[in-house]
Amino acid sequence: MKKIGIISDTHNYLDPKFLDFFEPCDLIIHAGDIGSLEIADKLSKFKKLIAVSGNIDDYNTKLQYPLEQRFKIEEVEIYLTHIGGFPGKYSQKSKKILESNPPQIFICGHSHILRVMYDKKYDTLVINPGAAGQYGIQPKKTAIRLKIDGKEIKDLEICELNR
Repeated sequence: MKKIGIISDTHNYLDPKFLDFFEPCDLIIHAGDIGSLEIADKLSKFKKLIAVSGNIDDYNTKLQYPLEQRFKIEEVEIYLTHIGGFPGKYSQKSKKILESNPPQIFICGHSHILRVMYDKKYDTLVINPGAAGQYGIQPKKTAIRLKIDGKEIKDLEICELNR
């Protein structure tokens, strides 16, 4: 069993309370708009980090973190990108991936809107952890953690912090 933390849109700010929330996790997934390599380094020194770059990330961050990643945790396949959308409103690229080879979990960021939705059409769990940074109009900073046990995805929790 693996405990996973999911975060996005830190925009160069990492609230230490998210590190407390991620303490029991085995790894952290960052869905882009990291803001700087400093934030990525801080996360990767804390826990194993899997990340993608986002539209606000600089050249050096984009060199280190790709625009998309596909990987497995236990027996669950995950597709990670920054701009991906949600059921009924996927980006063109994400829609093609979902149509051709849907993962069990699709994680994206960008919108700053926390969403966890099951897409029956593609048989995939769509997760957007919202925004963890100070930038944007969202009223709360948010992150998610969950457990993957073999093929099972369970115990999803949301952390909401005041801005």
